[in-house]
Amino acid sequence: MQIRKFGTLALLGGVFFAFGAQAYETAARNAILMDYETGEYMFEKNIEEAVPPASMSKLMTVYILMSKIKDGSIKLDDTFSVSENAWKKGGAATGGSTMFLSIGDNVSVENIIKGIVIQSGNDACIVVAENISGSEEEFADLMNKTAQELGLKNSSFANSTGLPHPDQKMSMEDLAILSRHIIQEFPDLYHYFKEKEFKYNNIKQGNRNPLLYTMEGADGLKTGHTEEAGFCLAASAVQGNRRLIEVMSGMESNKERSEESERLMNWGFREFKNYKMFEKGQIVASADVWYGKAPTVDLAVADDVVKTIHRSQTDNIQTTAEFDEPIKAPIKAGTPIGTLKIEIEGQRDIEIPLVAAKSVQKVGLWGRFWTNIKYFFFGAK
Repeated sequence: MQIRKFGTLALLGGVFFAFGAQAYETAARNAILMDYETGEYMFEKNIEEAVPPASMSKLMTVYILMSKIKDGSIKLDDTFSVSENAWKKGGAATGGSTMFLSIGDNVSVENIIKGIVIQSGNDACIVVAENISGSEEEFADLMNKTAQELGLKNSSFANSTGLPHPDQKMSMEDLAILSRHIIQEFPDLYHYFKEKEFKYNNIKQGNRNPLLYTMEGADGLKTGHTEEAGFCLAASAVQGNRRLIEVMSGMESNKERSEESERLMNWGFREFKNYKMFEKGQIVASADVWYGKAPTVDLAVADDVVKTIHRSQTDNIQTTAEFDEPIKAPIKAGTPIGTLKIEIEGQRDIEIPLVAAKSVQKVGLWGRFWTNIKYFFFGAK
């Protein structure tokens, strides 16, 4: 294995800043701040702990519904019927949030979406579960299957609403990943999350997301509150060309939720920036070739490499190319050859695939003969 260290890396068009240990505290019991573009975490506090997610788990219900709309099996103007069970379990009599649906209503899917993301209607979630899977129990199985497909490692679902249940758990990391999927996969539907009010059955309710009213660029996603979970929020905001996603739980009041979520989001926008470290196709190393018509092959990064880095702390960025050589020809352009490891103090290491920049053809029989002779007398070089 060849290991080649390049030392401090020069930023494309500027200077790199590395993120050291940051003294940031939050009253939330669990919290994460993620950069949407890079998927990197700027702040972590108990992010893998599976905790009651309250109504933030409605994001999975919405994700499944929007997936059905995207694949064409459900349309926005389709209607869902409201059963007595949905009305009873999700109605105002239970003490939870509700869309105020009536038994026997045939409600458009578009209104159901608004009833969930704006009004946090438990009744609307049960309607989705029953109309897609037949029962809430079957829909919970679909939620768990979807969580596995999305790589959510610390989530389990027992209902579509987020109402308290021993098996209804999610981690802040999983909620951030799910939020990112919703934004990425449903750009034509995501706008519902930023609507501030919705009226159904002559009852108008406002969106409970505090950042929609106080923060520039805030456009989603979902609040939550139960006695066990505390006050919770999954939120996203865009400023300039950056989007951040944060998820917080375990706050003691609506006021604390509003203040803590805005403070963490502002900190992320202020203290961090995204830098392009490598461009797609940029050559970073070369490797010796065995039996090739060219003696070496250039190794390049397969895609643009963008990294979220703290603005204020300058430090070295250590880059290391790792690969086995010599590489036996023939070599096809784009073939994975090795790995570029990037180490920044205070942040998780990242590994970038290195690929062959060009094809290298294999020499003929006579060429292989002379290669073997040279190797016998002079070694690999």
